[in-house]
Amino acid sequence: MQMILIVDDEPKLAELLRDYLRQAGFKTFWIADGTAVAPWVREHAPALILLDLMLPGRDGLEICRDIRICSSVPIIMITARIEEIDRLQGLELGADDYICKPFSPREVVARVRAVLRRTEGDSSSQVVGLILDQARYQATLNGQDLGLTAVEFKLLQFLSSKRGQVCTRQQLMDSIYLDERVVADRTIDSHIKKLRRKIALAGAQVEFIHSVYGVGYKLEPQEESGALSG
Repeated sequence: MQMILIVDDEPKLAELLRDYLRQAGFKTFWIADGTAVAPWVREHAPALILLDLMLPGRDGLEICRDIRICSSVPIIMITARIEEIDRLQGLELGADDYICKPFSPREVVARVRAVLRRTEGDSSSQVVGLILDQARYQATLNGQDLGLTAVEFKLLQFLSSKRGQVCTRQQLMDSIYLDERVVADRTIDSHIKKLRRKIALAGAQVEFIHSVYGVGYKLEPQEESGALSG
């Protein structure tokens, strides 16, 4: 049974969502304080998060940004804000969908199911044998620890979440350096080189990470022939 985390400071609304989601066959957990969300997610790995934008402690955009550092869990933002800029900002930070209040609880359940179907389709394409433990920042391939640094783990996780898609060096830098530090493009190349070496040492039979000349990198273990060296 899949766990849905409800993050909202309105008890009546949270209870309504819990009732409808449970009737639909989901388990639920409710958090009202924004500061408690990211630690709980790292500890429990829910199937999806319903995340209110306006919360005590921390707002939903901040929480979404923090969660995306260590997890690709689907996030549906719930808010009373209807301005386009708020909606776009949430999606740019990594939210998978956006629902504005007031809403029908049935619509929320339908959106949850739709996002889970879409993201489960993505997760089915994860690399066979590769396990990313977000709580420990540990990656294993066929049971062997890759011995990644935190930066290497975040880089591999981001590439894995975008499997088959070409990621620019700027996107990769943004995924691992959230403090807006100035980093040279070639720093990413250095991290990729180390990742490739560690994956090879773990006995990978195919090249996982491919260079796309003049653009960046993509993770696609079964498509060696389509890779271009960069």
